[in-house]
Amino acid sequence: MREFVVEADGGSRGNPGPAGYGAVVSDAATGETLAEAAEYIGVATNNVAEYRGLLAGLRAARELDPDARVRVRMDSKLVVEQMSGRWKIKHPAMKPLAAEAATVFLPDRVTYEWIPRERNTHADRLANEAMDAGARGEAWSPADSRADLDTPPAAPAVPVPEGPPGDTAAGAARVREAPAPAGSAAASGEPESERRPAAEGAAATGGAGTARGRGIEDASGEGTVVEQGAGAQGSAVDRPVTDTSARDAAAGLGGAAPADADRRAAQAVATPSSGWAPADMGAPATFVLLRHGETPLTPQKRFSGSGGSDPSLSDIGREQAEKVAAALARRGTVQAVVASPLARTRETARIVAARLGLDVAVEDGLRETDFGAWEGLTFGEVRERYPDDLDAWLASPDAQPTGGGESFAATAARVAEARDKLVAEYRGRTVLLVTHVTPIKTLIRLALGAPPEALFRMELSAASLSAVAYYADGNASVRLFNDTSHLR
Repeated sequence: MREFVVEADGGSRGNPGPAGYGAVVSDAATGETLAEAAEYIGVATNNVAEYRGLLAGLRAARELDPDARVRVRMDSKLVVEQMSGRWKIKHPAMKPLAAEAATVFLPDRVTYEWIPRERNTHADRLANEAMDAGARGEAWSPADSRADLDTPPAAPAVPVPEGPPGDTAAGAARVREAPAPAGSAAASGEPESERRPAAEGAAATGGAGTARGRGIEDASGEGTVVEQGAGAQGSAVDRPVTDTSARDAAAGLGGAAPADADRRAAQAVATPSSGWAPADMGAPATFVLLRHGETPLTPQKRFSGSGGSDPSLSDIGREQAEKVAAALARRGTVQAVVASPLARTRETARIVAARLGLDVAVEDGLRETDFGAWEGLTFGEVRERYPDDLDAWLASPDAQPTGGGESFAATAARVAEARDKLVAEYRGRTVLLVTHVTPIKTLIRLALGAPPEALFRMELSAASLSAVAYYADGNASVRLFNDTSHLR
């Protein structure tokens, strides 16, 4: 599968004022420039111009290969954080641009990475060429562009695992842009270049380019809007991920520990042992993933999603939930409980939460896949009745179950959105998510940057526990998978 790097930028001489954007698509393996785009867009804000550049870059990449994976690199912290789902989008002119950009490729094909402005010079020069052309009453012409000539060749991208925004897809390469210590420009939520007044933030261009300014925010104040979490209480990882006792090291499952253990664990996952200075990423948001207890359909191995009969727990399922509750109460590290809206997960969550003295919040994004006409059937029955549909479903994550059910690609997009929302809300805390087979496998798959077919290579038992920690640099660490020791 091909991989592209899209670098995009936009600027406004006045904010709002005469504005333009630039975007360049390069080959991730060789650094070769494959496509350029630039346009003068009239009067607009910096942020709108940046979004227009992003959209143009993604479209150019799609024209080259609609099935490629794309790494977007921009010096706009605002666009990167908003497109990664960590910051809200309020500006009315930016919402439709962001929504359109999100549809150019499937969500799990695109990752977003912030880079310093000095590493985004090619797109910056294209944006300035477009604004210069607009000032002359002309359209930007690729034949007249010097941006590629005036920009040093891009270095090949560092090979990294593949995956969606916010997971290991950016890998260790993104540690170099990890959040700076508290009190620095990056720690405030914006890179230094975006926090300077417009007069100081101007960047010189090559050739006939003129300076352009970057203000603290656009005219709407959008640039300072950050979705705040629910507080930064310490997580409870009792040893770093490099510890050989994987089960006891599972985030939130092994007793309280100082926050620096979480930082060491993050560094062990994201940073090589030498060559780079370690980043202080703070305590992660830790999700302890609990599959609900058995229902009458579970031992029969029937499809039981969100479009069927919504069964409650069986007697065995309730007993399993009580055992999970006792185990988690002994460890004493779970700080909140969130459940899927289906009956079996809410019942499991209530049993556990009552033992822990916590309330249960409901998150619709954690519901099971809708299996359409297959609900209530065994795999063999589906094979007999809908063989072609089943083959297509096994072959492609975009295929839907018979009768208009939900594809695995659609489930992954929904689960990733819920994940990002919960990571922001519970940053630095340990949360029990009571959900289903597909959402848990999807969270594990996305955290590992594994392909969609990995869903069929994982076994997940009823009332089992898994755990994933999510760090401030966007990396994830799988700490536990399918632990059923509490049921024995």
